[in-house]
Amino acid sequence: MADNQLVQSFLAAASEGDIAALQNYVAQGVDINARNKQKRTAILLAAMNDHYNAVEYLIEAGADIDLQDETCFNPFLYGCINGKLELVKLMVKAGTNLELLTRFGGVGITPACEKGHVEIVRELLTTTDINVNHTNFVGWTPLIEAIILNDGGERQQTIIKLLIEHGVNVNMVDKYGVTPLTLARQKGFKEIEQILLDAGAC
Repeated sequence: MADNQLVQSFLAAASEGDIAALQNYVAQGVDINARNKQKRTAILLAAMNDHYNAVEYLIEAGADIDLQDETCFNPFLYGCINGKLELVKLMVKAGTNLELLTRFGGVGITPACEKGHVEIVRELLTTTDINVNHTNFVGWTPLIEAIILNDGGERQQTIIKLLIEHGVNVNMVDKYGVTPLTLARQKGFKEIEQILLDAGAC
C-alpha cells in the first residue's frame, strides 16, 4: 500500500474507532500525527466521532493532542464547543494546552460559557487554571459571552454564578468600554443583572 493510501486508511480507522486497525497502522510506521485535507489528525477524527477508546489509545501511543485543524479544532476545543464532557475530561487529564484559541480567539471555556455547557464550565473551573478573564478577538470575556450570546436562562445564570465563584472580574468591559452589568440590562436579563449586582458589579 502506498504511503498516502496508508495514511488515508489510518485516518479512516480513526474516524471509525477501529483500535485494532490503528494499532496495525502505527506498527507499520504511519505518522500518528498525519493529517487529512482539513488538517485533521487521527485523534481529532476519533474525538469528533465520539470514539473515546480510540482517543485514549492514540494518547497512549503518543499522538500530539494539541494540533489544530484549519478551523482551529483540536480534541479539547471541539469538546468544549460541542458539550462533550467526557472528551474534555480526557484531554485535561492528558495535559492539553489550555491557552490554545478557537477561530474567534477564545479559550476553551469561552464557547462553553456562550453555549450553556454548564458541566464543562464547572469541570474547567474546578480542575484547571484556565483564564476566566480571557478576552477574545472581538473583546469579549467568557462572562460577556455568557450574557449576550444566549437566552439569559437558568443555564446561563448558573454559569455566571460559577464564573463569579472562581474569580471572574465582573467589571471587565468589552472593547467599547461597556460593562457586563450594562450588557445584561440591555438584554433585559433581570436575573443576571441581580447576580452581577450581588457580586459587586457596577
